Amino acid sequence: MSIAVLPPPMAFGVDPTRKERFSLRQSRYFAIAEDVSRLAGEARQSGRNLEVLDVGVNWGVSRRYLEAQPNGDVLRFSGADLKLRERIHRQNDWRNLFEGNLMEGYPQIGGGAYDVVICEQVLEHLPHLEVAIATLGRVLKPGGTLFLGVPIFPPGIQLVRKYVVPAVDRMNPWAKTRGHVQAFTRGSIMNLIMHHAGLEIVETRGFRMVSGGMLRSLENQEWWYRFNRRLGATVPGLCTEIQVVARKPLNADVSASAA
Repeated sequence: MSIAVLPPPMAFGVDPTRKERFSLRQSRYFAIAEDVSRLAGEARQSGRNLEVLDVGVNWGVSRRYLEAQPNGDVLRFSGADLKLRERIHRQNDWRNLFEGNLMEGYPQIGGGAYDVVICEQVLEHLPHLEVAIATLGRVLKPGGTLFLGVPIFPPGIQLVRKYVVPAVDRMNPWAKTRGHVQAFTRGSIMNLIMHHAGLEIVETRGFRMVSGGMLRSLENQEWWYRFNRRLGATVPGLCTEIQVVARKPLNADVSASAA
């Protein structure tokens, strides 16, 4: 008699990088997927596809979540990163793949090209933000939606993280190099998006106020995930990370965007 071998658990049934069924760390991608699925449904009703650009595409995690949702078949995916992984190159069904530095503005990408732009956990690694954020707005179509996620700190604490912690690290010869060179609050990242990208903020939602450690096992329970999503919607500025949903005005100057 053969014994059935169950597949290993995956976050939200699609993500092999986490074993918890409702991983709070990966719930950011599930939230984007739910929203993009609704946008894709609207696109289907009007007889068109939805063009999606994933900035910081990595191994394609955002796409994995999006394709698993209803209406995933009307999505057309493009990806961009500083250096594209060989795994991404081996997949031949990307609409476009762009390799380059976001801080240099992605001149190879035309303005107003995408209905949806995703930029998750990227900006905190960049020493200069103005061109990078402006580019995220530039490549959006009028009426298009940006999903941007970054780690955040309570007001005041972000200054300690940005200036004091690096100063202490420089005095410590054994300190590890930190990948995060920026530190944001909820208000600061919203202001950057409005000022440099010219987008209208639709929503902010927080993730991971309490996660990991002794509570990690609770991430296999849907009620714990739902509770944390409600908490993040109520007090996003107190969470470990935030996701800003912003929209490009319908009357945006596309000719200027394409410059």
